[in-house]
Amino acid sequence: MNRILSILLAVVVSGATVLAQQRPPAISSPDVHKDHSITFRFFSRNAKKVTVSGEFLKAPVAMTKDTSGIWSVTVPPVTPDIYPYSFMVDSVSIADPSNTYIFANERFKRSIVDVPGDQPLVHSLQNVPHGKISYRYYKSGTLGTARQLLVYTPPGFNPNGKTKYPVLYLIHGGSDTEETWTKVGRANLIADNLIAQGKAKPMVIVMPYGNVRPAPMADFTKDMVNDIVPFVEANYPVIKESKGRAVAGFSVGGGQTLNIGLTNPSTFAYVCSYAPYTATDEFKANFSNWSPDSNKLNSQLKLFTISVGTDDFLYEPVKQNIAMFTEKKINVKPFIVPGGHTWMNCKLYLANTLPQLFR
Repeated sequence: MNRILSILLAVVVSGATVLAQQRPPAISSPDVHKDHSITFRFFSRNAKKVTVSGEFLKAPVAMTKDTSGIWSVTVPPVTPDIYPYSFMVDSVSIADPSNTYIFANERFKRSIVDVPGDQPLVHSLQNVPHGKISYRYYKSGTLGTARQLLVYTPPGFNPNGKTKYPVLYLIHGGSDTEETWTKVGRANLIADNLIAQGKAKPMVIVMPYGNVRPAPMADFTKDMVNDIVPFVEANYPVIKESKGRAVAGFSVGGGQTLNIGLTNPSTFAYVCSYAPYTATDEFKANFSNWSPDSNKLNSQLKLFTISVGTDDFLYEPVKQNIAMFTEKKINVKPFIVPGGHTWMNCKLYLANTLPQLFR
């Protein structure tokens, strides 16, 4: 009997040893230090080369492996903000498996690192009253399916109260999702902070899923006007006039914003386009031979702004579009800042926009 117990014990110990050898060690990544430098770690005994790439780096940085198979590198201090990053393991790009903060995107597999400022940034979680994010489903008659959107309601929101709120319809970029504006863009926290400071009006923010594939891209304009707006106005105490509606979006969503807002000025009085991508059939159909009644359109639009960074790969076409709208005598308000086609700039654009809405 003792021999059998000894054999069983040996098998258990051997199995535990094998499991321990197979299980990766518990590692912390990323670690943000007080001086705003960041340490990244990744475990792999078999990888030949591991690098980290991020929008805070000019080029990928090589990581070094220790004897236990943990690759690591500490990058110099970076400007406080929220940044996407990823690892290149040999020839495969992956998100950081030790980080649960994932970039909401359908194409890029990236993680997020939050580098806090010495003073709270506009997107930081601060000790102020907070709104609520709700996941809602609506029936799209345009697309013939049920679809998801996110709705931010401001602090103190009472769905049965007498207050009627204005609405911002906020559209993500081309391969992003309806969650990107909250998980990466922190739209809800930006709104919380600016409302608490008295800089922005309390508002409802609706973040729909802008990708309608395999349907034509132009169908999202119909979905917005015919399905999303009616759903919101049937379910929330909101202003049902153009003066209470704004539309904004980034990249492909910025192009969608121009298509939606400028072809429906009786619906949206505020049109805010962030680094718009406009090389689409819908934009060409709407604006190639556009002859607007500028006086009427300017009277309908309380705010029309286009934002872009000087290092954005869309900077030149965006400047051309601004020039086109100006030539058509449309009152467009450019907001041009340093930086590229990034969600760091996106947060800046939104923080600039919110105080201008519904005044």
